[in-house]
Amino acid sequence: MSQLTDDAGVLTTDVLIIGAGPAGLYGAYYAGFRGLTVTVMDVLPQLGGQISAMYPEKPIFDIAGFLSVRGRDLVDGLVAQAEPYSPRYLLGHRAAELTHDAEGLPVVRSDQGATVRARAVVITGGVGTFTPRPLPAGEEFVGRGLEYFVPDPSVHAERDVVVVGGGDSAFDWAALLAPIARSVTLVHRTARFRAHAASVEKVRTLGVEIVTDCEVSRLTGADRVEQAEIRHRITKETRLVPAGSVVASLGFLADLGPLQHWGLGLQAQRISVDTHMATNLPRVFAAGDITDYPGKVRLISVGFGEAATAVNNAATVIDPEAALFPGHSTEKEH
Repeated sequence: MSQLTDDAGVLTTDVLIIGAGPAGLYGAYYAGFRGLTVTVMDVLPQLGGQISAMYPEKPIFDIAGFLSVRGRDLVDGLVAQAEPYSPRYLLGHRAAELTHDAEGLPVVRSDQGATVRARAVVITGGVGTFTPRPLPAGEEFVGRGLEYFVPDPSVHAERDVVVVGGGDSAFDWAALLAPIARSVTLVHRTARFRAHAASVEKVRTLGVEIVTDCEVSRLTGADRVEQAEIRHRITKETRLVPAGSVVASLGFLADLGPLQHWGLGLQAQRISVDTHMATNLPRVFAAGDITDYPGKVRLISVGFGEAATAVNNAATVIDPEAALFPGHSTEKEH
């Protein structure tokens, strides 16, 4: 079956993957490897899911075969792996509605008006839609110095940077930006950190000023942020520090969004699947962190295996004559 758009603007594809994180991108490769056309839909404007949004420069240590791999490089490799099979990407599209047509095929409509008719759907949406917890002070500076992600650290070079938060991401950003920024100040509302002790010590050794029991109470500036007001939570004393950039790392709110209204079997905001990675809905599978089953371990490496399992089982639903096991990739000619 080819990947075509009909006169009504409906895109027809063999496999629709919802979620462009690591599991989704590997699923796109595997669908292509199986000779299936594939479309990938994601609400984020870039490929890579949480990796691209939250820690593109952070080294990842638990990917098989790599001593360490930078998040951005892992995503680039997954995209390159799928590229020979020409997946179609619908980025900035939230999967809003799932129905089944008269032939029993899944039809997914996005919030941007795209309609995809697929022979099988694989949901790899990670934790669902995630939005950053806002910094109460200075929301008017979002995109003008106040950021919640750091996709490109070079943007903050030679700036005075204020990082807000006490978790691993906050300390990761502080450590990453310290060598290129004019200065880095980390502000946290308590003296207790959620970040690993080794990360805290690393940031201290890089000369980052760590300000505790304080919060950023106000941002000031003209066209973009120029200063941050830091207020002590007990004494209420304030001081102004230069801030060409403010990175708020206050955690995220995860939400399954429209998926929770599709009739999927859910367990604690996760999609229940069987050993085929099949959901309770016909022709709908799931893989990666969004799934739940007894003994589930949420690792990127596990998501890769689940994506392959989901696609292989979807292939037998699409074509009952197809073999579940496609053979080893070493046996294929590229």
